[in-house]
Amino acid sequence: MISEKRQEARKRTFLKGRIHFNKGASSMDCLIRDFSEMGARLELSETNTLPESFDLYIPQKEMTLRSNLRWRRGDAVGVAFSEAHKPASPEPVSATDPSIAILLRRIAELEAENAGLRAVIASMGTGVANGTRLA
Repeated sequence: MISEKRQEARKRTFLKGRIHFNKGASSMDCLIRDFSEMGARLELSETNTLPESFDLYIPQKEMTLRSNLRWRRGDAVGVAFSEAHKPASPEPVSATDPSIAILLRRIAELEAENAGLRAVIASMGTGVANGTRLA
C-alpha cells in the first residue's frame, strides 16, 4: 500500500471552483474533488494551459486561495495553497494606485469633452431657431 505523503488528510468533496490566472484576464471552471487546509485535487477539461500559480475561487465557501501546481495527471491536477484562506471578494484598490489616477484623469477628460459637445449641440439648436447657420 502506498503511504500518504500529505501533511493533512484531504476530505472528498464535490465543489464547483473557478481558476483565475493571467492577472484575472483568463479563467476556467473546475471541480474540486479533494480538499484540505493545505491543498486540493481539481478536475478540469484542460490541464495543459494551467499555469504553475493561480487563484482558486470556491463560491460555496466564499473564498479565494492562491494555489501552486504540484502535479498533473490526465484531467486532474494537485495543488498546494500558498497562503492562508482569504475572503472571496478582492481587496479594495488603494486610491494611491497609479491605475486609479489614470482612470480618474481619463474620466475628467471625457466629461469635459462631453460638456463641449453638449454646448455645440445646444448652439446648433439655437442657431437654427434664430435662422443662422454655423460654419
